Amino acid sequence: MKILALDSSGLVASVALLEDEVLLAEYTVNYKKTHSQTLLPMLDTIAQMIELDLNSLDAIAVAAGPGSFTGLRIGSATAKGLGLAFDKPLVAVPTVEALAYNLYGTTGLICPMMDARRNQVYTGIYRFENGEMSVVCDQEAVKVDELAADLNARGEHVTFLGDGVPVYKERLSELLIVKFDFAPAHLSRQRAGAVGALGMKYYAQGRIQSAREHQPEYLRLSQAERERAERKAAEK
Repeated sequence: MKILALDSSGLVASVALLEDEVLLAEYTVNYKKTHSQTLLPMLDTIAQMIELDLNSLDAIAVAAGPGSFTGLRIGSATAKGLGLAFDKPLVAVPTVEALAYNLYGTTGLICPMMDARRNQVYTGIYRFENGEMSVVCDQEAVKVDELAADLNARGEHVTFLGDGVPVYKERLSELLIVKFDFAPAHLSRQRAGAVGALGMKYYAQGRIQSAREHQPEYLRLSQAERERAERKAAEK
């Protein structure tokens, strides 16, 4: 079983190759460059390093959202293009679930946070039970104050990770009454390795789709779409 994994849902660009539960290669960069400039060159570098024949892939796993609208479109287009070119199925992995999977085996609640601007985060709440990740609260776009209130009501220790942490760390510290921690740097951002590991599980469960039918999951309207809706509402 061989899966190529892509994640360009946020500032991080990441490409990985997994085979039979082994992470053969992973290339991750957290730097302000356009993913359209980096994703395919990163894949090419990995392919050369491990002598990868893309025809040998069983599937392509991609972080399917939520996240940056531009980043998701680039990741989706790259995955769809590869899927169509090599006739491979796609596995759409929810971005926030893949982030949570970085903390495999962590006790208590896991709360990934991606900065969604406008005082909101893309988030979800997860836990690990008997070696499996379970969804406590599915991924959503929510205000930070509402998220903190929800976590306080649950009354459990929580570990945060994601690019929303440095943005809202101080606010969370003010609002939370439950015990909490923040993930260390090497586990706190998107990794294609986690997308691929979950992709393997989902593939085995039959959660695959054709390249043609794949679409990112944005969770909310883009800024341009919101502004257009506001203008139409104002004209009425």
